[in-house]
Amino acid sequence: MPRTKIVKTTKSKKAVPAKAKKIKKAKVVEEVVSPVALPSAEKQEVISKFQVKAGDTGSPEVQVALLTKRIEKLAGHLKSNPSDNHSRRGLLGIVSKRRRLLNYLEKKDTGRSKELSQKLGLAK
Repeated sequence: MPRTKIVKTTKSKKAVPAKAKKIKKAKVVEEVVSPVALPSAEKQEVISKFQVKAGDTGSPEVQVALLTKRIEKLAGHLKSNPSDNHSRRGLLGIVSKRRRLLNYLEKKDTGRSKELSQKLGLAK
């Protein structure tokens, strides 16, 4: 026999049984998550081509090269989807970020900047 809880209200003097609430048991789901996400093969190729030293992923050269690859992909997407304004806005942000990194590299080391621009085929 199910248990019922009796709740007293202030408006009336008689006891009213409350609805029994069903409690759902939470399912435990274990996920195997790798601690570090590995970059795709395409990204690894770009990193290895432009890295300054072994294990380098944060130098301006690598960052600019990766952004250039993303710009090329988005430009291709926008050619086939000209009304995709959300992607167009994202593309403008990526182009601006690449421009800032190139300006930084130009101030820091002009030779590295020119070499990178030649490798990537960027006109300056």
